[in-house]
Amino acid sequence: MLLSLAQWLQTLSPEFGFLRVFQYLTFRAVMAALTSLLIGLAAGPYVIRRLTELKIGQPIRGYGMESHMSKSGTPTMGGVLILLAIAVSTLLWFDLSNRFVWIVLLVTLGFGAIGWVDDWRKVVNKDPEGMRSREKYFWQSVIGLLAALYLVFSISESSNLRVMELFFQWVRSGFDVNLPPKAGLLLPFFKEVSYPLGVLGFVILTYLVIVGSSNAVNLTDGLDGLAIMPVVLVGSALGVFAYVTGSAVFSKYLFFPHISGSGELLIFCSALAGSGLAFLWFNTHPAQVFMGDVGALALGAALGTVAVIVRQEIVLAIMGGIFVVEALSVMVQVSYFKYTKKKFGTGVRLLKMAPLHHHFEKQGWKETQVVVRFWIITFLLCLVGLSTLKLR
Repeated sequence: MLLSLAQWLQTLSPEFGFLRVFQYLTFRAVMAALTSLLIGLAAGPYVIRRLTELKIGQPIRGYGMESHMSKSGTPTMGGVLILLAIAVSTLLWFDLSNRFVWIVLLVTLGFGAIGWVDDWRKVVNKDPEGMRSREKYFWQSVIGLLAALYLVFSISESSNLRVMELFFQWVRSGFDVNLPPKAGLLLPFFKEVSYPLGVLGFVILTYLVIVGSSNAVNLTDGLDGLAIMPVVLVGSALGVFAYVTGSAVFSKYLFFPHISGSGELLIFCSALAGSGLAFLWFNTHPAQVFMGDVGALALGAALGTVAVIVRQEIVLAIMGGIFVVEALSVMVQVSYFKYTKKKFGTGVRLLKMAPLHHHFEKQGWKETQVVVRFWIITFLLCLVGLSTLKLR
């Protein structure tokens, strides 16, 4: 919005020539991060106070950690603060004609809406389980598949009209259209090596990345500050990849596919980082507010969508290793328990408690120890992911 305003003012008079600084992506990215940070810090106390007045407190499951029972009643749904800061900051600083930022925003807010309903049911209906899994996955799938169907053709085309033409061409051809190499699955640490996916493969992979990332972050959000800092770190690193793939010069030099328009995602990633740090101000132990599903589902989906656009799905799995391990810990725990119960009549648990962060708590780690150590691991994994920019 501000970019369009600056360009319009420059056409009116040469005196506004100094506004050319708005054309620099890095300047707008810094300002987006600063804007979202200030919005989050300024609006945080009001949001927490309103959530408290509305008695939107976090219900604690009866089978949860005993040490967490004291957190019952802490305001939840604080993710609305993050989404508000991201949306306002992004809309102010990005190029409104950029299709990629719009799709990421829509996916983020769409998953946020699912999380809102889930949290609302937990609070109003006093049901710790919230929205049932089948219903939640259905709406996640709808949004994920729609995003995938759009992105599969927009990666190689810069016009929305051309994207629609390719979609109808794909349907008329009997769902058989070849995609350019840059739409393939890129392998990190290798130069110009990609695995061709085809339209169907791309759609399936994109769906799995978006929905999987969303639920992985949601499962990780179980301790004060545990999920938000890794989201900030991974989001910031993805912003670097977006800047590289959006630049014809840097992408050619570093052997990355050039995806026209993807550089603007740096604005979104910067806004995400700023809003995340602002939320951490209130979410650090002991937390004054929890993000709830409205924040966790939305942020995870945002990371997945950005990773798909910049073609770094595998790197996302590396940098977001904490999210991956947390999700796998739940899947393995549940699957093994059901298997042993069916086979032997008594279920056996591999971990003392899932997700993984609760297992470490059961082993005697303090909550702050688990959180900070997971932060450190994520920081190291992000460095590994960023190393793929040059080690190819």
